Amino acid sequence: MPSFQTGAINIHYEESGPEDGFPILLIAPGGMKSAVPFWANAPWNPVEHLSGDFRVIAMDQRNAGQSSAPVTAEDSWASYTEDQLGLMAHLGAERFLVVGMCIGGSYAMGLVEAAPKRVAAAVLLQPIGLADNRDAFHQMYDGWAAELRPQRPEVDESAWAAVRENMYGGDFLFNVSREFTAGVTTPLLVLKGNDIYHPEAISREVAALATNAELIEDWKEGDAADSARQQVIAFIKEHAH
Repeated sequence: MPSFQTGAINIHYEESGPEDGFPILLIAPGGMKSAVPFWANAPWNPVEHLSGDFRVIAMDQRNAGQSSAPVTAEDSWASYTEDQLGLMAHLGAERFLVVGMCIGGSYAMGLVEAAPKRVAAAVLLQPIGLADNRDAFHQMYDGWAAELRPQRPEVDESAWAAVRENMYGGDFLFNVSREFTAGVTTPLLVLKGNDIYHPEAISREVAALATNAELIEDWKEGDAADSARQQVIAFIKEHAH
């Protein structure tokens, strides 16, 4: 399986669609375990529905799925952004569009912040965010760390705690601020969340704050899923340049 390696970091990815298609980076749901297979359980699978027209690049985040990396106290959202940008540079995708679900929404906004000229647009499917739910994110992180610890005996408890704080000690989208989001002009399409990890209020706030954002409220079942999928594809085609 293809992988991108830089130092001790090894990022697994999968490509589909035409090589000359506009690149789309998919950042999967799954919290800290964000990996390509989670797309198969999404309300609709962008790998399946976008690969006909676009160069689709789906990746496992570091220390999730088949990707691996050291764990240090300095690991943060920026570490993941470096992985994502490094992968796209490795693949020759100077400009690309991002589709991120769950934690992928926050990763997508981190890419918009770090490389605004490279990100043509972003689709955020039920983005995570803080809304009286920090304990849920701490528990999710702790579950990921507990599975990883046996493979990283060299990492001490202070480092695990530091990474948890780096990832989930902030507010709003954790990765970017409300102030930054209010200044974003990159086209955004937000598909509303509706549960403890993906609060409805966060989706609405992102769509209200960003200058060039649109909200889709109903998108998970039946005719609404078909309609939303068509809207996402139309949005991508409009901004894939």
